[in-house]
Formats: sequence, structure tokens, C-alpha cells
Amino acid sequence: MKEKKQNKYDKAYLRIAREWGQLSYCTRKKVGAIIVKDRMIISDGYNGTPSGFENCCEDEHGLTKWYVLHAEANAILKVARSTQSCEGATLYITMSPCKDCSKLIHQSGIKRVVYKEGYKDNSGIEFLIKAGVEVDCIPDLE
Repeated sequence: MKEKKQNKYDKAYLRIAREWGQLSYCTRKKVGAIIVKDRMIISDGYNGTPSGFENCCEDEHGLTKWYVLHAEANAILKVARSTQSCEGATLYITMSPCKDCSKLIHQSGIKRVVYKEGYKDNSGIEFLIKAGVEVDCIPDLE
């Protein structure tokens, strides 16, 4: 019964992350992230340029600019600027994290990652599992 209720919450938070990702100005991929602790959303993020930069994520060749921040990095950085802590939290993200963001996730104290679809490189997921972070994929939200 508890597992069924958790799955219901997981899907709901992933749907929120998906909606949040629609705020991204990136045209190639719109990724959203939500950080939840004690059943409260403590942060959110989507992929995009840093504050003060133009809201254009791709260059003239359609490639993502190097300084674009990933959704999970934006969410973690938002927590860092607040009085909250990611310790023991769950990250809900529409796409599995890359290897660089996986290091941020682990170091921030996030203990669980739930994602919808896989990134082209699964080394981030492999790192998180090796680091003891629980990782779950829920591809079907409806």
C-alpha cells in the first residue's frame, strides 16, 4: 500500500517537473526538475542560461551553448541560495542527469533521483548508483 502511494506521488511530482520544463527557452530539449523534501517542494529548475544572459540556449548551428545550466543544477543552486538543504531530498527530473550534474546531486545530499527518460549518456546514473543514491525511472506518467 505504501509503495503504491509513493508511486502516485512520484508520478505527480514528475508531471510537475515536466510542466516546469516547459518554461525553458531551450528549443532542443526542455528539461524540468523539482526537489522534494518531507513532501514539500523546496526547489525547482529548468534548463536555461544564467541570470542576466539572453534567453537563447542554442547557437547559430543549433548546438547548445556551453554555459547553459541544466535543470537539476538550477534547482540545486536555488537551494544553495536559500535557507533550505537538499540533505535527504528527492530530485524529480524529466531527463536523467549527466555525469557533471550527478556529482552535484551526490554532493548536495540528495538521496533519491526519479526521472522520466534517459539521457544519451548513462554514466551519470551509474555514478549515482555507485554513490548510494537511489535511482528510479518512471517512463509512463499517464
